[in-house]
Amino acid sequence: MQSEIRDIIDRCYIDPIIYDSGYNIVNTVTWALVLGVCIFGVQKVLRHLNIVIDRHFVIGVVCYVLFGSSLRVLEDADMFGSPLKYLFETPFIYFVVFFVTVTSLAISLRIYRERYYVAFSIVGLVLTAINICVLLWYEDIIYPVEALLIVILTVLITSAIYLSSRRMNIRFLSSRFNIAILGAHLFDASSTTVGVDLLNYYGKHVVENYLIGITGTGAVMYPLKLFVFIPLLYLIDSDFDDDELRDLLKLTVLVLGLAPACRNTITILFWAGCS
Repeated sequence: MQSEIRDIIDRCYIDPIIYDSGYNIVNTVTWALVLGVCIFGVQKVLRHLNIVIDRHFVIGVVCYVLFGSSLRVLEDADMFGSPLKYLFETPFIYFVVFFVTVTSLAISLRIYRERYYVAFSIVGLVLTAINICVLLWYEDIIYPVEALLIVILTVLITSAIYLSSRRMNIRFLSSRFNIAILGAHLFDASSTTVGVDLLNYYGKHVVENYLIGITGTGAVMYPLKLFVFIPLLYLIDSDFDDDELRDLLKLTVLVLGLAPACRNTITILFWAGCS
């Protein structure tokens, strides 16, 4: 019995981290449940620090998403040796980035109080810049056109949805926060499309791989993202009376789209770890 449990743990949790083989159904569900628990933990931390999830805070968090994504690319490029590199793979990298983010937030609050967000954002950008400089030093820029194409596709599709929503008076999609969230996931879809269709990139998520396998194109992620996240944003807006929890859920959804999108795009730009 113990050997069978050990085998399941190795196959579903340990091996995907050691061999960076991606996700399976078991660890996907597990990490989703862990995320659900962590959301309530984060809510308590923000309450303790008297943080309101406003535009300044969201911009600051985005800076640390960029830091975490670029840090993950450094690991993809084999910049870290064992066992240190396992800290920068999923799911551990989320805890590492979370610790850095909260530490920076607490220090910024302590020193700058109500204008904490300036120092908070700057630290995140500086950490991101360090990662990018390391990549520029050790890696060559391989696919700048493809990386730019990802950004262009994201801007065009997101803008089209935003303008159409305004014309049709669909208010929840005209919200800046909501359209930013949808744009983050369209960014992820664009990075997948360019990576899979133009560069023979492969996905690591269960649903992603299944749908790409059926359709033969990464562009299948566009309708999937729209089908999932437009109703989700509507439900969050209409069913959550607690503004604090609602905005935290939205911020979580934003990060879940933006983090892999940034990682994919930076990876494609440098083709780090893909050769």
